Amino acid sequence: MTMAPATTTAEIDVLTAAASDAAPIWRAADAGERAGWLRAIADALDTHIDELVTIADRETRLGETRLRGEVGRTSGQLRLFATVVEEGSYLELTVDDADAVSGRPELRRQLTGVGPVAVFSASNFPFAFSVAGGDTASALAAGNPVIVKAHSGHPDLSRRTAEVVTEALRAAGAPEGSFALIEGREAGNALVQHPAIQAAGFTGSVTGGRALFDLANGRPDPIAFYGELGSINPVVITPTAAAARGAALATGLVGSFTLGVGQFCTKPGVVFIPRDAGFEASVAEAVTDATGGQLLTDRITDAFPAGIDALLGSSSVELLGRGAPTETGAQPVVLATDAAAVTADPEVLLAEVFGPVTLLVRYDGDDDLHAALRAVPGSLTATLHSEEGDEVAATLALLESRAGRVLFAGWPTGVAVTWSQHHGGPWPATTSLHTSVGATAIRRFLRPIVYQDAPAHLLPAALRNEAIAALPHRRNGVLRVP
Repeated sequence: MTMAPATTTAEIDVLTAAASDAAPIWRAADAGERAGWLRAIADALDTHIDELVTIADRETRLGETRLRGEVGRTSGQLRLFATVVEEGSYLELTVDDADAVSGRPELRRQLTGVGPVAVFSASNFPFAFSVAGGDTASALAAGNPVIVKAHSGHPDLSRRTAEVVTEALRAAGAPEGSFALIEGREAGNALVQHPAIQAAGFTGSVTGGRALFDLANGRPDPIAFYGELGSINPVVITPTAAAARGAALATGLVGSFTLGVGQFCTKPGVVFIPRDAGFEASVAEAVTDATGGQLLTDRITDAFPAGIDALLGSSSVELLGRGAPTETGAQPVVLATDAAAVTADPEVLLAEVFGPVTLLVRYDGDDDLHAALRAVPGSLTATLHSEEGDEVAATLALLESRAGRVLFAGWPTGVAVTWSQHHGGPWPATTSLHTSVGATAIRRFLRPIVYQDAPAHLLPAALRNEAIAALPHRRNGVLRVP
């Protein structure tokens, strides 16, 4: 791992000026050209996969299998957004023709890129949520140059990935200033406050994200800050589900909360279980064979045992089981408490602990469960394991109010990159209601603009009659799909 000097303010000024020059070119590029630039990056990542995975494994210790899969997801995201650009509905093209009777003018509306975007890389996904990850892909797809702040946990990978992206864009004919990389915490702070930056995307801790969110909102010209921060991803298991398939659910839970050494943002961190259903014993048995491993960074490594100790500091919490011993790294841990304790002390018992740990919460009936669920903070996901005939409407309503994705089978780790996916939720899961995964992630980096009585030759190409007829659009209130 090679540490480089932090990017200076003068260097940021140069990069943002270049991005500002490139922004109108990206906005004006037709769908085929912009999609081609995205596919060029995807192809380049796939071409360099061997080199990139070697660097990533050295810096993150995530293993070749996981990292190769993540490169595939990253290039797949870029190709998905290429199809989003070509399909065209993301533009939300809308026309209201002039009406002489009412005096209404002609109005034509579309979404357009906001301008240069700052992207802050995550530590736990060194490809998919990093330099060329989903935030970068969606911002470029929206027609915006991107400046990425590298994560300190994988600096060599960040630099090499940035070189691959820059070379691919240049070879594909994209303008200079389309993409850049900066390093250093102070440089990141300066970037989000720079007047050329028009929006920012972030994946990381609540503390770091909140600090950047405040900087973005404290500017003389505040900008949108789309942060994915903390999430404990509650799970509810009904008595009938525990009775019908408790052993299988216990095995699935252990596999999920230990996946990636518990460093997924969708890890099931708190699981509400019926008291005296035998589920605790099943989890305690299943976790004994679970393996841990080294965590991503020294900071995460130091925080994991401190987080466990903070939970065990509550008199209501007991250690239920541990995974297989490990000479180095984090050992999986299962803790248990009661719903009444969670209701009384949610700030301590519902604190997110990054790493392979989950907290089982025993409940006695729906009233006990629902009181505790009301104390659960916003999350990316919520999971309900029930059986046909269970009366779960009230429970489901509480879970829906606290998460952006609700699961009824399986476990939340693993996020499909699709048109319908939503990866967001109420605070502190995200700072907005938008998603950072899936096709609609592009909406974060777009703004609406309306043209009133504009001469046809001055309209953006997509809003002209000859082009709009071939794209999804709404005209005089009627949705039209070619």
